[in-house]
Amino acid sequence: MQGGFVDHSFWWTFHTYLLQDANPPSNSLRDELVRNTQLSANWDQILAGTRESLERIGAKHALAVISNSDGKIDAVLDRCGICDCFRTITDSGLVGQEKPHPAIFLAALEKMQAHPAESLYVGDVYSVDYVGARNAGMNAILFDVAGTYRDKNLPRVESLEELEIWLKTQ
Repeated sequence: MQGGFVDHSFWWTFHTYLLQDANPPSNSLRDELVRNTQLSANWDQILAGTRESLERIGAKHALAVISNSDGKIDAVLDRCGICDCFRTITDSGLVGQEKPHPAIFLAALEKMQAHPAESLYVGDVYSVDYVGARNAGMNAILFDVAGTYRDKNLPRVESLEELEIWLKTQ
């Protein structure tokens, strides 16, 4: 880490609320999910067609990753076979600041040599991704696979295919 503070307690809270309605018999499942998240072990499955969608989007737009991770998100993306789809990868474990802090967004923008107002951030958590990107001066859209934000007046897509269509209309 280059400095700053990385707070993985977000994932403890996230998984606690996620499992709340499931009433697991103990906290061991939550604790294992948190450990796996901190080791980037929960994020190495992608849907069929993901690489192809990223290639189509990447043909028209410079793509980058901003991740709250442990300094190893590039290895996860490599295991998924999509690491080379991104021009840059900014990992909170290396930057020392997590989303929603503007510093991680600004670090990514600097690596991309991009201006915030001309950039679009696509993320799946409103309070971390959408709010963080907007506070850094970026445009943002929610990647709302579960339809959590359907009833909200927010820009959102539910798939990469829908994002491709959305980008063509902008």
